[in-house]
Amino acid sequence: MEASQKRKEIYTYQAPWLIYGMNWSVRADQRFRLAIGSFEEDYCNSVRIIQLDEETHQFVDNGGFEHPYPTTKIMWIPDPNGSKRDLLATTGDYLRLWHVNENKSVRLECLLNNNKNSEFCAPLTSFDWNEQDPNVIGTCSIDTTCTIWDISKMQAKTQLIAHDKEVYDLAFAAGVNVFASVGADGSVRMFDLRSLEHSTIIYESADGQGGSPVPLLRLAWNKQDPNYLATITMDSNKVVVLDIRVPSLPAARLEGHTQCVNSLAWAPHSSCHICTAGDDNQALIWDLSLMPKPIEDPILAYYAESEVNQLQWSKTQPDWVAICFDKKLQVLRV
Repeated sequence: MEASQKRKEIYTYQAPWLIYGMNWSVRADQRFRLAIGSFEEDYCNSVRIIQLDEETHQFVDNGGFEHPYPTTKIMWIPDPNGSKRDLLATTGDYLRLWHVNENKSVRLECLLNNNKNSEFCAPLTSFDWNEQDPNVIGTCSIDTTCTIWDISKMQAKTQLIAHDKEVYDLAFAAGVNVFASVGADGSVRMFDLRSLEHSTIIYESADGQGGSPVPLLRLAWNKQDPNYLATITMDSNKVVVLDIRVPSLPAARLEGHTQCVNSLAWAPHSSCHICTAGDDNQALIWDLSLMPKPIEDPILAYYAESEVNQLQWSKTQPDWVAICFDKKLQVLRV
């Protein structure tokens, strides 16, 4: 954008339903393209693909598809140069891959289910797409397992019992082989695909009422410095930043939110910036460069009109963050 256009740095898309799933496309030839998913308490849900027209500054709806149940996560294939097919993955009851055609129509590429013994499926809570090897996707489930998929063969490479209770999130580190997961047992566990028989517990949440650990809901890996990851605790206004070289002791606690935190995203281009968002209608950006000194205050705060339930930092346009609250998606220049 030219300097004259920089004044207006927020663009809003109004959806017909509460937005939950959301992800930026990473293809360089598809700037400002996002996929968003509905959150309707119903079997019939939908995913829309929207794109900001940089001339008119209006979002254009490029179509989409029906989705059974709300998406727990949506993610575009990590393919910045557009050399692979234009794929979108979603989780909910199953892992699904969708192919976005050149005419913008979308078709279901495959539905992946590793539950061999039963027609019933344990819902998938989240997944991550491996940036180094886009044939690899990891999913996690309420049945305590994580599954690593080879999407070139459309089958599971391995499934492991990862936690003692439900697994809520999974994320790959910057390389191919290491991933971490969090869950209802309150632990952050780290795995290496080359030796899956053991995992490393790098953090356990403080005991809640009655002495039981508090569930950990989300985690995000610092893509610039793989020694750091961040996690959020259920019903907590704090974000815990961990250094995997010093397990069990948080490197920082970010306490700027006044209500519970729902989402977090590291800056794709900086090892020391992280954005958090929550029920206090705020999205906060923090500078962690002074760690291990306590990080008192965020360097930037944005107030939304209602609780922020989703936040994503654009990898290809690192000065843009997207947030979702109620039926609105906003992209903000930071």
